[in-house]
Amino acid sequence: MIKSGLSEFKSKRVLLLQGPLGPFFKKLGRDLTRAGAQVSKVNFNGGDWLFSSSGSILFRGRVEEWPAFFERVLSEHKIDVVLLFGDCRAMHGIAHEIAAGRGIEIGVFEEGYVRPDYITLERFGVNGYSQIPRDPAVYLNKPIVDIPQNIAVGNAFWHATWWAMSYYLASALLRPVFRHYEHHRPLSLWEGIPWLRSIWRKQYFARKEKGSQAELSSTLTKQFYLVVLQVHNDAQMHVHSDFESIAAFIDCTLTSFAQFAPPGTHLVIKHHPMDRGYHDHTRLIAELARRHGIQDSVRYIHDQHLPTLLEHARGVVLVNSTVGLSALHHSTPLMVCGEAIYDIPGLTFQGSLDQFWRQAEEQPVNGELYQRFRNYLIEHTQLNGNFYRQLDIAGSYAGLQWSASVDEPEVIDAVDEKSCQPTSSQAPLCP
Repeated sequence: MIKSGLSEFKSKRVLLLQGPLGPFFKKLGRDLTRAGAQVSKVNFNGGDWLFSSSGSILFRGRVEEWPAFFERVLSEHKIDVVLLFGDCRAMHGIAHEIAAGRGIEIGVFEEGYVRPDYITLERFGVNGYSQIPRDPAVYLNKPIVDIPQNIAVGNAFWHATWWAMSYYLASALLRPVFRHYEHHRPLSLWEGIPWLRSIWRKQYFARKEKGSQAELSSTLTKQFYLVVLQVHNDAQMHVHSDFESIAAFIDCTLTSFAQFAPPGTHLVIKHHPMDRGYHDHTRLIAELARRHGIQDSVRYIHDQHLPTLLEHARGVVLVNSTVGLSALHHSTPLMVCGEAIYDIPGLTFQGSLDQFWRQAEEQPVNGELYQRFRNYLIEHTQLNGNFYRQLDIAGSYAGLQWSASVDEPEVIDAVDEKSCQPTSSQAPLCP
């Protein structure tokens, strides 16, 4: 979808659904309009309206009324392309099925596969719904492509925080107007409490875990497996894996490690920074470790430098976090327990979790395959930019560096549009 840049949308009627927090979709709409597209926007709540109020279409009904409403919008506006952020949201899932059934092109935005300087835009779907080839031969047989130097985004945390606060405030204040709307995350003003708690916990764990990174990168180097947790309400956990919760994943991993890991190795569980204010797994991990008699071999950490941990880890276990690409970058053996675009023979361990602890080194990361795969991702699915902190790029309201370097057709896996599942996907490998 990004191969021709914004010219891909010239003379097309584009419908924007829900975007990321902040004004990104509003600015994207201006870029699309300037490129010759006719742009419409649907708002579902006060936060959407705050950033795209002018000329927008308001949906204020119940979820069961959305299909008929969406069908009517598609027909009345003669829509050619639907763009949305996140394909696992309830409204977007319904819209995706309807648009696909009509043969309307669908573009899905998501946080970047390659971070921190990229965002993702894929035709049809992202992550577990992505059409990216899963056959290593596709990448090994392609000519090597030089990727242009990207523009560094910098720290976007406070920008994202400001847009989030504004979005949640507007959503709460305008709740009476959009009273039937159900968000995939809480939209209450009470959401500020976890953010404040996160600030306090960051300082607390920094003191509690002082010196842990130095030990892991020296005396314990290559003697520990790193388990990377995700945000508790991450759709990738619930839609693209068999785990009901983060706690279930922790239980699964600890149990397997206790039974099958080599003697003398350690398990290091790293909390997700964006989940710090919501959950603390200290008691759960301590209880499970005691139950299995491995309390001296398990650690729970928070804000250590991830690249350093990956460099010194014996292996990495995760569900489907984009940290997996960073692990591959460091040639660290990787076990994927859900569905992930990078779960490809030659990149990740292809056995079970129970086997991973002792056999990971028998399936090393193919460095050439990784580099070709990464280049393919950037070339076909990544845009240099950020949803929350705009890059200063001439001619772009949204601050995106569009690529126009791909001249060949995109090679994709077969997709069952009815189920929105790649036919090449495999069942989760964790027990």
